[in-house]
Amino acid sequence: MLRSIRTLLALGAGLAAAGTFAAAPASAIEGDETFTLYAREVPGEEDDEGEPGEQQLPEVGDSFSFADDLYREKGGEKVGRDGVACTVVRAGNPMDIQCLGTFVLSGGQITAQVLMTVPLDDSAELPDFDASVTGGTGDYRGATGQIHFTEDGEYQRLEFDLTD
Repeated sequence: MLRSIRTLLALGAGLAAAGTFAAAPASAIEGDETFTLYAREVPGEEDDEGEPGEQQLPEVGDSFSFADDLYREKGGEKVGRDGVACTVVRAGNPMDIQCLGTFVLSGGQITAQVLMTVPLDDSAELPDFDASVTGGTGDYRGATGQIHFTEDGEYQRLEFDLTD
């Protein structure tokens, strides 16, 4: 289940694209700017409690974090990175989690957030979702818009729709 949540919440992957893929920094966008990036989770250490196959249900206040490398195309050159922290805000099945992501780019940082509903059944198909771009620093000051996340094999496809 945790792996499914991490995959679903590769939140920051697309945000870094605002600075590395778009023709102009977010603060210079006139009208709408759309583009696509691919995210792949960076392997981390798993904290397995209990016996193999045994999983505890998340409780309100539980949290986890993860990081992604970002690419313009699958298997291509790395163009950015992110870090995301999530907290369970409603327990049950499905559960709600609040995630905040910060993306460090050559021109500054970009932030985003999402409150999402996650099914706990591993056999359930993970839904597509949208995250809100909440701001940025440096070249990305004033960035707003949203990112649409879709599973795409070993990657997650991130479609950006940014405005100034």
